[in-house]
Amino acid sequence: MKFLVVSDLHRKKSDFSWINEEIRSSGAEAVLVLGDVTDFGSKKLVSEILSSIDSKVYAIPGNCDPLDFSEGVPESAVDMHGKAVCFGDYRLAGLGGSNVTIFGTPFELKEDEIYSRLKEISSEGMILMTHAPSYGILDHIPNGTSVGSPAVLKIVEEFRPVLALSGHIHEDFGVIEKNGTVFVNPGPAKDKRFAVVKIENGKVEAELRKH
Repeated sequence: MKFLVVSDLHRKKSDFSWINEEIRSSGAEAVLVLGDVTDFGSKKLVSEILSSIDSKVYAIPGNCDPLDFSEGVPESAVDMHGKAVCFGDYRLAGLGGSNVTIFGTPFELKEDEIYSRLKEISSEGMILMTHAPSYGILDHIPNGTSVGSPAVLKIVEEFRPVLALSGHIHEDFGVIEKNGTVFVNPGPAKDKRFAVVKIENGKVEAELRKH
């Protein structure tokens, strides 16, 4: 199973020809979108952007997306906010929005809500897609401060996903393996950064790329 992971598109229009080029060249079977599809845009723009991706799309909102994001997810895509679905041989669980920031962005959740909503849909060895990263892992802003979610980290520690995907923090993209979980922040797609992830025989391989 091979798929593209993108996050933090921050778009005002639906031009994603470069993503479609990468889908074709990589042989990806699906695209996982980790939020901030728009830059404070509307559900109509969400629909236009996700519809422009020529692949099966699984998407969650980011903190800069509208609260009615789910209503904008087109029929060609899968709304993963607060939901879990079968994804190949794995369970894919998703939750969008972010933990509370100093910026007062539209789609923010308190830690107890993040935890309770994720726990309802989580299972051992899942693939986890969240906009906000686990606290302390790929969550550092330029001054070195960790701004990730303790609730997401708690879920990871309890359910030990094989793969934990997140975005939100543009500067701290990377791939880290810790306690059997591979953590991936693909970097901001607004800068044409993305990741290609392959899972075969229970082994996760993730590669960061830039178009």
